[in-house]
Amino acid sequence: MRNTIRRIVSISLVILPGLFGAAGCGNPAADVAPAKVSAPTSTGPAPVVAPGGSEAVAKGTNTSKLPEGAQLLPIGPETSKIGFIGSKVTGSHKGGFNSFSGTWALVADKPEASQISAEIDMSSTVTDSDRLTGHLKSPDFFDVGKFPKSTFETTEIAKGSTDAKAKDATHTVTGNLTLHGVTKSIQFPARIGVATDAATLDSEFFLNRKDFQINYPGMANDLIRDEVVINLAIRAPRKS
Repeated sequence: MRNTIRRIVSISLVILPGLFGAAGCGNPAADVAPAKVSAPTSTGPAPVVAPGGSEAVAKGTNTSKLPEGAQLLPIGPETSKIGFIGSKVTGSHKGGFNSFSGTWALVADKPEASQISAEIDMSSTVTDSDRLTGHLKSPDFFDVGKFPKSTFETTEIAKGSTDAKAKDATHTVTGNLTLHGVTKSIQFPARIGVATDAATLDSEFFLNRKDFQINYPGMANDLIRDEVVINLAIRAPRKS
């Protein structure tokens, strides 16, 4: 009898830690470069592409402020993706946005002189859970009824990256992000490429949602993490 009890205890000591470990969730941001967040930087008018995915300039855009020799390229969901990963103690969810538009004012031989701007329709938020998608649009998170748009405008693009987690980044991008009615300057690593058919920007970094006053904590025993991983896969087509 004693031997049987000992065997049961031994098996439990091996199995239970694995079960409890499986119930948890590692932080997706653990191996991702953090965005540096600070007060917004003043900037001149940024180029914004007109809806429809063409190289037409939106009404009111001040083209005199564009970099010399810049080619206006469209940014949209037809060729690009803006995604995110949020997590809590028990799991993580992937999401993104189905509707966004923007412009890359590309200086092909000197990408650092380029300007990028984008606008996201927050009502186009989508995730791997319909219930979560609805909750993210509510006042607990994005509050899309009050803050229907988010915008981003670059203020600087510099060569290289000093972040050890930046992996294969070629540049550091700095710009003003307006999210949830809050505007901050964010800086993140990116891999930028220029080819004859397109300009590309790929990046993975994380933001702290509380920097943008998104403070919903979640359940007491299932807290939502502050870090949200952002994934950018931008491909702006160039006319041949």
